[in-house]
Order: sequence, then C-alpha cells, then structure tokens
Amino acid sequence: MATIPAKSPQESRAMKFLAACTLVPILSFAFQDLGSKYGGMDWLTYDYAAWPLMIAPVLMLVLFLRNRELIRNPQMGSNFSQTIKIVAVMYLIWNIIGAIGYSWLAVISVLSSLTILVADRQLKKQASA
Repeated sequence: MATIPAKSPQESRAMKFLAACTLVPILSFAFQDLGSKYGGMDWLTYDYAAWPLMIAPVLMLVLFLRNRELIRNPQMGSNFSQTIKIVAVMYLIWNIIGAIGYSWLAVISVLSSLTILVADRQLKKQASA
C-alpha cells in the first residue's frame, strides 16, 4: 500500500494521533458487535461503542488547536488539513445521528466537528491574506 509521506515530523505525529482517533471508535463498534452477538458478552452494550465515537471529535479539536501551524502553512501540513476535514465530516454525520437517537451529549461532538471545519477555512484565509 502506498502512503503519502508526511512533510514534517509535526505532521507525522498529528496524523498518527488522528489515525488513533479514527480507529478506536471503529474497533470499539466491531468488538461490541462481535462480542455481544457471538461471544455471549451481554455486558457489552452500545455505550461501550458510543462513548468513543463521542469523545474522538473532542480529542480531534484539541489536536487541531495544538497543530494550527500545519493548517496555516500548507508546505508543512497539507495532508493533515485535508485528512482532519474528512474525518470531521464523518464524525459530524454519526454524531448527529447519535444526538438524535442516543444522547444529547453528542451535541458537544457535533460542535467540535463543526468547529474544526469552520476554523480550518478561517485559518487558511488568514494565512493567505
């Protein structure tokens, strides 16, 4: 599998953290689904999978705020900017569903995802001006 190399060590660290924020909720859902259906683990409720899905956008917002320089300087972090926007949209969709059907606390995750999407655009406008 070919991957795009990171343009800086800071971008490499940020992308690894972003990958963890993306994979942990997916793996939690998979483990919950397989464990509760086929493993006989009745204690694995949807809470086990829903909370990582709601916490990940908040962690991504912290990552975004700590790595604003990658957004401002496209030579340093163009891959990070594009990837975090894609993941934020993914979490936005699932957390809107979660806010409607699971818990109103998912609104915090929705707001975190929207903040990433809006702030990314604003940082790019400020950098180009």
